[in-house]
Amino acid sequence: MTSQVLIRPSKAADIAVIAEIYGYHVLNGLASFELLAPSVDEMAKRRADVIGRGFPYLVAEQGGRVVGYAYASLYRTRPAYRHTLEDSVYVHRDHAGQGIGRALLEALIPASEKAGCRQMIAIIGDSANRGSIALHAACGFKRTGTLKAVGYKFGRWVDSVIMQRSIGEGAKTPPAERDNGSR
Repeated sequence: MTSQVLIRPSKAADIAVIAEIYGYHVLNGLASFELLAPSVDEMAKRRADVIGRGFPYLVAEQGGRVVGYAYASLYRTRPAYRHTLEDSVYVHRDHAGQGIGRALLEALIPASEKAGCRQMIAIIGDSANRGSIALHAACGFKRTGTLKAVGYKFGRWVDSVIMQRSIGEGAKTPPAERDNGSR
């Protein structure tokens, strides 16, 4: 029997495991278009940037060990995009298909709403990434497009699938102003 998953805010002490999880996906998959796994220090800087802007950076813990993580960061840095986030969800390879990604994304969405955001974008590497596409669809994302052959990795061209969902009031009302350092 699999132990229960706890979703919680990340801590600095989680970064080494987060870097390990992400590094595996960079070196072995198409979810990320990075070609080299970032160092632990680089991952710490990236986490600090996300948290410094007031956005959520969560981990999934199972049996006392971090088995996945998710965060929301600015979709684009120009000021008009300040209420739109892009999500990132990564699960340890030994824990894929156990609902951990869904638990992370289901916690990330309301945390992003609490941060004052109204739209969430998923940029999914590889149009054959059925797992991530299905995960996002199950969490209310709609497929809005596919960018064909925009990445080149592992000796082949790779698509990006774009999915989107509203958060909270979405586009129904004007957002409250927020300062997330993007101005």
